[in-house]
Amino acid sequence: MVVEFWGQEFKVNVLLGCVGGFLIAVISSMFGFGGGPFMVPLMTVGLRLPMFVVVGSSLLAIFFNTVMGTMRHYQFGNFDLVFFLVMFPAAILGGYIAPQIARRVSPLVVKRIAAAGLLILAMNLFGLY
Repeated sequence: MVVEFWGQEFKVNVLLGCVGGFLIAVISSMFGFGGGPFMVPLMTVGLRLPMFVVVGSSLLAIFFNTVMGTMRHYQFGNFDLVFFLVMFPAAILGGYIAPQIARRVSPLVVKRIAAAGLLILAMNLFGLY
C-alpha cells in the first residue's frame, strides 16, 4: 500500500502492520501500558516510515487498545482519573507538535532520542532505576 503524507509517498506492508499492531495490542493490554514503545520501532523498522510520520501517528495507532486497556483497568479499580485528565491533553498536544519538530530534525537524531527513551523505559520496567 502507498501512503502519502505532506507530499511524500511511502510504501507500507499492511499485513506486517496489522499483525504487529495486533500483537502489540495484546501484550500492552496484558501489562497495562499504551504500546507506543513498541509501535514506534514497528513503524520505523518494519514499515520503513520516517520518524516525522511515526511520532504523531503512533498515538493514533495505540489509541484504541489504550482506551480498551483503560476501561478494563478502571473495571478492576486500577485507574487514576486525575492522572488521566492531565496526561490525555498532553498526549494530544504532543502528537500535534512532535511531527513538526521531527520533520525539521535529522532522522538519525530522532532515532537516537527514541532509542534512549526506550532504554530508559526498559531500565525502569526492570527496576534498575
